[in-house]
This record gives sequence, structure tokens and C-alpha cells, in this order.
Amino acid sequence: MRNFYADISLAAANGRKLLTILIDPDKFNEAEAAVYLEKIPKETTHIFVGGSTVAKLKTEKTVNSIKTQNNLPVILFPGDYSQITETADALLFLSLLSGRNPEYLIEQQVKSVDKLKNSKLEIIPTAYILIDGGKECAVQRVSGTKPISQCQVETIVNTALAGEFSGKKLIYLEAGSGADFPVSEEIISEVKKAVSIPLIVGGGIRSLEQKENAYKAGADMIVMGTQFEN
Repeated sequence: MRNFYADISLAAANGRKLLTILIDPDKFNEAEAAVYLEKIPKETTHIFVGGSTVAKLKTEKTVNSIKTQNNLPVILFPGDYSQITETADALLFLSLLSGRNPEYLIEQQVKSVDKLKNSKLEIIPTAYILIDGGKECAVQRVSGTKPISQCQVETIVNTALAGEFSGKKLIYLEAGSGADFPVSEEIISEVKKAVSIPLIVGGGIRSLEQKENAYKAGADMIVMGTQFEN
């Protein structure tokens, strides 16, 4: 059976950059899956599926429609335990470490156990760190937490290290969907120098230049999505 985390980790170790397209089920029309997937970049390596608020069963329908159209790994990026579906390949088991709301630090994780304990999904513990992207994002509203200011570089680095020290396998720096500006190159660089696990960066990355700058700063995987929704 394919180990998706091992693939990501090996790519990071070899300096091979990964590109993920994030699909929000609430903004996805399953009937137009083929048309949508034709628009994504050819260098896309993974697809994340999830959103802060998703209607019941919509995630499963979205995953099924995507998997009928391509062979890219589909990894769940859930905003709520109810979005977990067996039809995906893997799951980012997220802890929102930038906030202090126990619901997203541990409660959602506990609620998910009944769905996961007999699941074939590959579970990837992930430190999720919300960074200020210049506007209030859905994660901020739903979680009731505030992002960390981009001026607080040391706090961001220490939060990432706390994630690694607590056993997380991925660090995900998130500026939020539709952010006015992405996570800065300085933050990416400092976090990458500090941690020894793969680094994912998303939110506000729309242009080729922004993507390449994030890669050069140290991101192992870039997540893009908003520009492909319409």
C-alpha cells in the first residue's frame, strides 16, 4: 500500500517541490469535475479536499467525482470531523496550534476517533498554524481564534517547533483562503531552518512569482486553490 507521507517526506529530503490544489466541496460542482481538473497546473502532485464549513456528505461526493477523473492522491483537509470520508487516500490530522480553542486543539480529534480507528485512511498528524494574511478568513471565524501576526516570527517558529516536538509529521503555515498577502518569505525561511519535517505553505499564493518565492524560501509543498474556484 502506498505511503503518502513517505512520498512527501522523500520529496522534501530530495528538494523536489510539490504542488497541491485545495478544493472546497461547498464551491465545487461534481458535474463539472473534468472541466475543473483540466484547469489545474500540470505539475500538480496532490489534491486536498476540505473547507471550514461543508454540507453533510458533500465532501464524499466531491472526493468521488475527483477520483473518477484523475489519479492524483486525494488528501482530506477537514475543517470538522464530519468531513471525514473513507473514499479519500489520506487525512491531515490537524491541530490548530496557533489558537487556544480546545475544540480545534483536541476536541475535534477525539470526535473523529470512531470514524478513524478502523479506517484504511492514512492519518498524517499535522501542525496547523494560522498566519495573518491581511483579512479575516473562514478558519478564524469558525475556530474563534486569531492568527499570529507576521511580525511575530519567533512565535511562529516556536509554534512550529512545538508541533514537531509533540510528534506532528507536517507543519502547515496558512494565511487563509483568499488572503490579501501570503506568508512572508522570511517566516517560511526561518521555520524551514528550525524544523526537520516537511513544510507546507498556503493562503494568498496566486501568481507564479509568489509560488516560486515560497519554494525558494523553503516551502516543500505549496497549496493553491482560490484562483481555480471560478
